[in-house]
Amino acid sequence: MTDAAPVSPVDRAGLRQRVDKALAEFLAQQRTWMRGVDDALAPVAEAIERFVLGGGKRLRPAFAYWGYRGAGGVDSDQVVSTLAALEFVQASALIHDDLMDRSDTRRGEPAVHRRFATRHRRAGWGGNADGFGDAAAILLGDLCLVWSDELLHSAGLDPRTVSRARPVFDEMRTEVTVGQYLDVLTQATGDISVERAGKVARYKSAKYTVERPLLLGAALADAPEAVRAAYSAYGLPLGEAFQLRDDVLGVFGDPAQTGKPAGDDLREGKRTYLVAAAVAAADEAGRELLLARLGDPELDEPGVARLRELITASGALARTEQRIAALTETALGALGTVDLETEARQALVDLAIAATRRTL
Repeated sequence: MTDAAPVSPVDRAGLRQRVDKALAEFLAQQRTWMRGVDDALAPVAEAIERFVLGGGKRLRPAFAYWGYRGAGGVDSDQVVSTLAALEFVQASALIHDDLMDRSDTRRGEPAVHRRFATRHRRAGWGGNADGFGDAAAILLGDLCLVWSDELLHSAGLDPRTVSRARPVFDEMRTEVTVGQYLDVLTQATGDISVERAGKVARYKSAKYTVERPLLLGAALADAPEAVRAAYSAYGLPLGEAFQLRDDVLGVFGDPAQTGKPAGDDLREGKRTYLVAAAVAAADEAGRELLLARLGDPELDEPGVARLRELITASGALARTEQRIAALTETALGALGTVDLETEARQALVDLAIAATRRTL
């Protein structure tokens, strides 16, 4: 596997800064509009600004941008602003995901539902503070999804160009939403199969992280079918590898880097590929312990350490790492099946490595 370039592929062409600039300008406009409705909406605008601008890897706009460039698309600030709409889809998914998982933190900061519950308590308002926080998170997540649509259409590209990308954007948002439901359903039913874990990962994260952004960029560039097919052959396995890395970090990640407590996925009862592989491979005692503690919100650090040992001893961690490597190699191989612009091809190689070797 090729080593990643010294310059992050997300920073090539000044992409991260340009995406952040587009997001900041759009959010400033929305803040002004909201303040015109009622000053009470200022905390809503501030919370979304902090969430969207305060962190994020910007991988989705990067895959979309280099997919666009690889297909011969000409760079412009309007294209970058259009693709920045993907960050609002991501923000919506994360805000809702944190609420459903009852997560306390995101990127080292209070999750949105916790932030607004705290605001309620400090103000001494009537009613239930946690209920207020939950309602606020639902609405802020919905607002981000609405804004993703607005930015897609208002960034300055020709409407006919945007219309080519519209079906991809719509299907992507549908896929991530049904993937979220399948994730919730899987936790409720206790399905611990590797097959179910793979499907949840594919629709909840993998497709909308890599494949759909690539196809969005390809649609804007009016790419031929051969390029779109190669992007799917690259994006699907790479998206799965990205999610598997996320699953590993959810159990073994350093909280100082991930911004979430150690072992949070275990407390939340996530039926990931990693966990499913451990259940399948562990002995009877190990399987019983894992299933008994999985989803226990009171799981303490020694308990997390014990489950980590069990997962490692079962061979599930090694199996997952091997699958990440194999999927990444498959993805990289797909790039060799089609002619792409040289810089974009290298950027997509570097993005694959960055997405699967990351530590947060």
